[in-house]
Amino acid sequence: MPLERVSQSFKDISASFQANPLNNDLVVLKNANAIARSIRNIISTSPGEKFFDPDFGSNVTKLLFENIDDISAISIRDEIENSINNYEPRVRLLSVETFPDYENNAFDCRLTYRIIGIDIPPQQLEFVLLPTR
Repeated sequence: MPLERVSQSFKDISASFQANPLNNDLVVLKNANAIARSIRNIISTSPGEKFFDPDFGSNVTKLLFENIDDISAISIRDEIENSINNYEPRVRLLSVETFPDYENNAFDCRLTYRIIGIDIPPQQLEFVLLPTR
């Protein structure tokens, strides 16, 4: 019976494409930072934007133009949960919370997730969703 790897390491390149001053290579994001960036990318990508995978992403950007209320917050929460569960196999979502911010015409989001294969405490990612055209 083959042994299973318990620990993994995750790497992604930074979206800024900045060069590392020491070796002139691209800056890399590792482990928790790489996964947090991936989650943000999934949420902010609309279906049809990624070539050869037209279903990738979420419809959160469309939902931001609905009325700001608790029903919209629930719809955004459900869309985030579905897209992360479908497109980020490295995490297990523990909770997704969305709160309408009536004064700023935005939604405050808080995601709590556990990274699969790395022995670290649950991670929390907080961000604001604003409607932009």
